[in-house]
Amino acid sequence: MTVSNGTAAARPWRNWGGTAQCTPTAVESPGSADDIADLVGRAVQANSTVKAVGAGHSFSPIALAPATQLDMSQLQGLIGVDEAARRVTLRAGTRLYEIPDLLGAHGLAMANLGDVDRQTISGATSTGTHGTGLDFGGLSTQIVGATLVSGTGEIVTVAEDDPRLAAVALGLGALGILVDLTIQCVPVFSIRADEYPLDADDAIDGFTERVATQDHHEFYWFPHTRCALGKTNTRLEGLATPSGAGRVRRYVDDEILANRVYRVLCALGSRVPAAVPTISQVSGRVLSARTYTERSDRVFISSRTVRFREMEYAVPLEATPSALRELRQMIERKRYRISFPVEVRAAAGDDLMLSTASGGPRGYIAVHRYHHDDPTDAAAYFADAEAIMTDHGGRPHWGKMHTRDAEYLRSVYPRFDEFRAVRDQFDPNRVFANPYLEQVLGS
Repeated sequence: MTVSNGTAAARPWRNWGGTAQCTPTAVESPGSADDIADLVGRAVQANSTVKAVGAGHSFSPIALAPATQLDMSQLQGLIGVDEAARRVTLRAGTRLYEIPDLLGAHGLAMANLGDVDRQTISGATSTGTHGTGLDFGGLSTQIVGATLVSGTGEIVTVAEDDPRLAAVALGLGALGILVDLTIQCVPVFSIRADEYPLDADDAIDGFTERVATQDHHEFYWFPHTRCALGKTNTRLEGLATPSGAGRVRRYVDDEILANRVYRVLCALGSRVPAAVPTISQVSGRVLSARTYTERSDRVFISSRTVRFREMEYAVPLEATPSALRELRQMIERKRYRISFPVEVRAAAGDDLMLSTASGGPRGYIAVHRYHHDDPTDAAAYFADAEAIMTDHGGRPHWGKMHTRDAEYLRSVYPRFDEFRAVRDQFDPNRVFANPYLEQVLGS
């Protein structure tokens, strides 16, 4: 086990979006479950706290570690494979972008992914990261077993038939330090991706029908315009020969237009807000229709290098179009200038205690602001968007910006107090607490 101390330990930590930061009193890099158990035991004796940190890609302060911060970078890689059952066990610090090749060597793939792959597998699942598709739940639903160190320093294995897995699989970092996760996989597969322009009204009005009839459907609406970009992914059995838009075309679209040029446009809009509607018109029209076939992860994942801040809410699927119409009206009424598109997805319901889709399918509405936008204006926009989402009984994404507290969350999560009871069992002394968990779960 390596330990950072002195000047290094006092170095401030900051998340990717610049929305949360702290200066831990110590930073440690455990290499095994025993190392973690020892660190937890010391924290208990000192009446202190310890938190694991992954890639820092959450926009909420869920990963803040004001006392001891655990760098999980030594706990990476594949531990075991059960090819017959199509299951793999991964160390908790494994990055999502490493997993496709690790699994591909065994003819396997994750059943679904989100659109960012910088996170660790434990961080992504602990915060409820999800993709899209009404037949596919979030990443946490793929977990069939886990090993973690509890708040008493015990190394605990939670199996598939253990009812506590419904809490541990999406535990917010509140139940323990994850050591490894066992994932239910599927045979490796390809996807045919279709991207096409849509009228905004058509995108909104046809959303529930499209998600019900397609494997994966989502769209991006560009505020101040009638432009939307639809994305439909059709799953193909096995690995198909890559085809369609070539690597050069995709590099131009995804790296040059969607990142480099877009970064310049966002910076311009931040300095000259009056130019944002024009920028949105340009952004909404510059990407033309395209179709291509690739390995699944190469379709699911998008390159995101323009920094932003994000709030995402899960609302009842049937309420998604209404919430979007209200959002459009609010943006124009309040005269906000929004250079980032609104992202709209859906995911299958599940039975995890604190999943945003617990109990039934949900629509997901994500709003963004460029990270250099005026902070006061951005905060007002997020507050107004949140008010719309909560009016529809929305559940905030645990890893993204929101202001909800335990009282509100109890009202939208039927199993909220059941999760708190599991927390009392795993972490009676609140060794893993931080201000965010106190806000969303209570003391």
